[in-house]
Amino acid sequence: MSSFTEEQIYRYSRHIILPEVGGKGQKKLLESRVLLLGAGGLGSPATMYLAAAGIGNLGIIDFDVVDMSNLQRQILHGVEDIGRSKAESAKDTIKSINPDIKVTLYKERLSSENIYRIFKDYDIIVDGCDNFPTRYLVNDACILTGKTNVHGSIFRFDGQVTVFKPKDGPCYRCLYPEPPPAGLVPSCQEAGVLGVLPGIIGTLQAVEVIKLILGIGKPLIGKLLLYNALDAEFRQLRLRRDVNCPVCGDNPTIKELIDYEEFCGIARH
Repeated sequence: MSSFTEEQIYRYSRHIILPEVGGKGQKKLLESRVLLLGAGGLGSPATMYLAAAGIGNLGIIDFDVVDMSNLQRQILHGVEDIGRSKAESAKDTIKSINPDIKVTLYKERLSSENIYRIFKDYDIIVDGCDNFPTRYLVNDACILTGKTNVHGSIFRFDGQVTVFKPKDGPCYRCLYPEPPPAGLVPSCQEAGVLGVLPGIIGTLQAVEVIKLILGIGKPLIGKLLLYNALDAEFRQLRLRRDVNCPVCGDNPTIKELIDYEEFCGIARH
């Protein structure tokens, strides 16, 4: 316990008294490095709870600015942040929750040109992306670099969470080998989303991150957790690695990153 300050012992006391966490576990959290993709609907609750839990190094990538229509669900931001960088707004909120956390901002669009540079300093990637090109890019980069991907997505009243851990389970392409044709799947801007839904899914992503860092419980590796808000129903599906998967299969054909530029510009959650 000597590595903690008195303030940290008090701040994290409810963690430290848990046998599954303890002082050693809290130290792991403080030393961990987690990158959040997006400071929007899913990124908001995930970021806030990970900061509160004491994830010592948080990276946030988001090139967007806060819009009034975001405030219905993106709780990192307030009215006073409209027009500001989402990344800067997120950093201010994190620091107000836990000033000990180191926050690194990447105010740029994720692409094949910068993804390796950004990913290299992090242990776990939290995918809160809202468009298909980025999801495939993130999946492939995680497989090629061996990074664990805690994936979440939402649509209208439904959400899903899973963990893609290279070599230990399937990847995103095992479920969906190729992106859908442009325009086939409407965005949340077009179809809508229940404002509280990303709070539930993003919080579940934060839970999975903490479990992975501490090595406790049963992470959602090889499992897809589905949530339907209207029916108040959770379902869990088993996922299997596809031996013919183009990126993580036995004979992968995708060995370099692909930018699906035709899908760019899909509105954010």
